[in-house]
Amino acid sequence: MNSTDPVQEPLPARPAATVMLVRDAEAGSKAGLSLFLMRRHARMEFAPGVIVFPGGGVDDRDRNAEIAWVGPPPKWWAQRFGIETDLATALVCAAARETFEESGVLFAGPAGQDVSAPHSIVGDASVYSDARRALADHTLSFADFLQTEKLVLRSDLLRPWANWVTPEAERTRRYDTYFFVGALPEGQRADGDNTESDRAGWALPQDAIDDFEAGRNVLLPPTWTQLDSLVGRTVAEVMAVERQIAPVQPILEKRGDNWVFEFFDSDRYHRAREAGGAMHWPL
Repeated sequence: MNSTDPVQEPLPARPAATVMLVRDAEAGSKAGLSLFLMRRHARMEFAPGVIVFPGGGVDDRDRNAEIAWVGPPPKWWAQRFGIETDLATALVCAAARETFEESGVLFAGPAGQDVSAPHSIVGDASVYSDARRALADHTLSFADFLQTEKLVLRSDLLRPWANWVTPEAERTRRYDTYFFVGALPEGQRADGDNTESDRAGWALPQDAIDDFEAGRNVLLPPTWTQLDSLVGRTVAEVMAVERQIAPVQPILEKRGDNWVFEFFDSDRYHRAREAGGAMHWPL
């Protein structure tokens, strides 16, 4: 943008939730944890081909929803994220709903059951496959699904991790994204059975970072940063972290024919990006 260009108001940033689904690496491994990662379809309008975690925007199904849950209440989440209680409620609901829709993993358990009791968490979420499809096509709300199946959302299976806001210079769409971390419940499995990704699977965070540096995948700054923050950690260590979340909003600067992200660790990110080959924005 030069001095003669008209000043444009930034697009509004839509609240969104994304979940870093983690599990311990294979027994005997010293690698720590692995994460469930998906690659967005090349045909997607926004960020095609990019590696992402399960997640998406908060919608009307998540707001003012009568959803029973067990674990930290909305006020606790609001304090950790530094936001209003109503938004915190919607974000936790969106995090659980989107994870189920996109990976088949369900952070829920039978209503009225002691959380320390055996089978207090859903062990096989595949039995709800019909509901999963209905949630994805917006013909069923998450609240109605839980109520019908006599389930409660288990917010104690999630932890707050980060908050990234799309740069103001982005003219396509902007998100105010809240990152959660959640451990894969015992007995459940994650898949990539959704309409937005063409590849999904588990990877060590360092392996995903190395693939980016080798030009084998595409990581945007928020994803790269979260992967970097989990290298060498175990699931138990991650779930024990108590964080007060502060928002991060990178700056998007025009340099020649390319747009470049600037943020607190951007030098390391750009060295990795350049080693893997030129990656231009917009994608």
